[in-house]
Amino acid sequence: MKVVITGTYPEAAKKRIRDSFPKDWEIRIVLPEEAADELSAADVLIPEHIQVDAVLLKKAPKLKLVQTGAGHDNVRIEDCTEYGVQVCNASNVNAGAVAEHVMAFMLCWYKNMIYLDGFMKSHGNEAELDYSGAELSNKTIGIVGLGSVGKTVAGYCRAFGMRVVGYSRRDFRVDGVELWPLDDLYRESDIVSIHVPLNESTRHMVNGSAFQKMKRDAVLINTSRGAVIEEDSLVNAIRNGEIGGACLDVYEDEPLRQNSPLRNLQRVILTPHTAGFPDGVKYHKKRYDFFVSNIEKMMRSEEPECRLNKI
Repeated sequence: MKVVITGTYPEAAKKRIRDSFPKDWEIRIVLPEEAADELSAADVLIPEHIQVDAVLLKKAPKLKLVQTGAGHDNVRIEDCTEYGVQVCNASNVNAGAVAEHVMAFMLCWYKNMIYLDGFMKSHGNEAELDYSGAELSNKTIGIVGLGSVGKTVAGYCRAFGMRVVGYSRRDFRVDGVELWPLDDLYRESDIVSIHVPLNESTRHMVNGSAFQKMKRDAVLINTSRGAVIEEDSLVNAIRNGEIGGACLDVYEDEPLRQNSPLRNLQRVILTPHTAGFPDGVKYHKKRYDFFVSNIEKMMRSEEPECRLNKI
């Protein structure tokens, strides 16, 4: 069994990933541009920062499974079906981890954790402290997308005594969540948290028009996919005071470029697409346990979990 994993991983993460798989499997962790050299004998591909389409599949004649994390916007499922390759994601595996990251963002934002930590470590004079914050209780959070992560966030927020409103293009009904039209959600929410997949209908759905509808002190949280937000419009909205700020784990281009204006904005909290990796740098044990289980099911000719096409 040869498994090819593409992406940029520190050495420490590579070791933890390899140790997650059976010892007799060949595990190759390569940069996206090196994938072609490994695919000719690959049985399984776990792709990050690489497009899986007919061009790539022609180089992988033995490929049986493309296994993704929660998102699969980089995989052309119809091409995989044509080439007889099963595609599965891991839609529920990291829901708790990502939802906890959302809560951490909110708590850091309203409790000023990053500012206060920096103040203390710089030996600041407490008589000169100047900041404002708030309790989460009675805040209104608008959750855009009520899939696994959105539902989990909703449950956590209710535990904090927050008012939870939601928007979904599907007719999801979630206990304790008021379903609102999207424009109303933008206008009334203190926090807007994005939890939709990236596709042609959601690309740049959060744009300049959306920011104009939001409260001037609203905070935008995105742990889904960067391109759901029109990043230039977000930067302008923060600079112009149209919204209060943003907490971001994902970006239009990843890794976030060094000269991105987001890195220089004061009213922004940034993390490097780590919401789904709670166990260490680029690592989530539950995720890789799921991957191994799904691959073993494929090896036994059983139906894998979270399949996205039918072969």
